[in-house]
Amino acid sequence: MIRSLWIVTLGGLITAYYVVKISLLSAFASEKTFCAVCDSASRNWARKLLKLSSVSVVVEGVVNLERSNSCVVVANHESWFDVFALAGWLPVSAKFVGKRELANIPLFGSSWQACGHVAIDRRNRDSAIRSLNSVVEKMRHQSMHVVMFAEGTRSATGKLQPFKKGPFILAIEAGTPIIPVAIIGSRKIMPKGSYSIGKGEIKIRIGKPIDVLGKSYEDRDYLRTVAQRKVAELKEE
Repeated sequence: MIRSLWIVTLGGLITAYYVVKISLLSAFASEKTFCAVCDSASRNWARKLLKLSSVSVVVEGVVNLERSNSCVVVANHESWFDVFALAGWLPVSAKFVGKRELANIPLFGSSWQACGHVAIDRRNRDSAIRSLNSVVEKMRHQSMHVVMFAEGTRSATGKLQPFKKGPFILAIEAGTPIIPVAIIGSRKIMPKGSYSIGKGEIKIRIGKPIDVLGKSYEDRDYLRTVAQRKVAELKEE
């Protein structure tokens, strides 16, 4: 527990450094410079937290994601360390879609959103739809890799939970492929409900794109089923 407290304390200081840096630059830097800083800061922040925790990351199937100019990355979710692993080691600049509570964290939330990440209010359907529609518009006009944890919350047991429909509606509306991603090992580092942080390795397995060409809103359940099966298969490889 002492080790975990030490990691949380130093991790908090690391996070504060990047939050202040982004907050200051958001007021003075050009849009191009600010975007570049956000990308590098997010990656460096995540890697520093992983290194501090003695957690290594192995990424497989990189080529499946590098070929996509825009896509919706659909991943399983077992631990807070899933976020750090993806933010630090995905081979592309990615924007996360997360729960509204993240945006409400003082200073961190505003910096997180300023860098292009999207908060979804899951308790307010109309607000959630508006947020996703804003992502659709961005994806239609620029290259954008969006990460969504399709289960909607962390799995307490490690068993894959039913996927939500949101990621697949987003992919259909934006006309971008779905990239299935399996995260293995993060639950051993810090499972849901635990305050203890362990050591170890996290594997990220990136699957082949699932095409949405010719698909419509009515195909959302089909795509959800296919993606969930692919993620389950990647977890078991």
